[in-house]
Amino acid sequence: MIRYALICGDCEHEFEAWFASSAAYDGQAEKRLVTCPECAGAHVSKQIMAPSVKSPKKAAARDKAEQLAAEFAAKARDHVEKNFDYVGDDFADEARAMYYGETDDRPIWGATTPEESAALIEEGVPAAPLPQAFTPKRPKQARAKRNIN
Repeated sequence: MIRYALICGDCEHEFEAWFASSAAYDGQAEKRLVTCPECAGAHVSKQIMAPSVKSPKKAAARDKAEQLAAEFAAKARDHVEKNFDYVGDDFADEARAMYYGETDDRPIWGATTPEESAALIEEGVPAAPLPQAFTPKRPKQARAKRNIN
């Protein structure tokens, strides 16, 4: 695989794209199959690029950054697990009940369908997706309950 920095000759939008090989890019560009994601123009050309050479310093810095991100995600998962109630598939109902004052506010986490999530946003219910890296494993009793149904 090869990554090229590209520029659109129509709107001057700069973007990147991956190709199986240099020949694959050339063949697609010749057939005008490489198009700009901004304006859909086919007057796309390669930009001058420097090769991506991995230096030991850059690799060590990247490894350290990945380690710090993993540690942060682990702390976030632990915080959610210890401080939030898992409500499973009842998340939308529970969030609405708190929003409308039917139950006391408390930190919760669970699951919704994309439709339920959109409905919560439309109603103004304060809820946000929990990034996968910050999501703890579902409690065992929740997994067991789900298998019974």
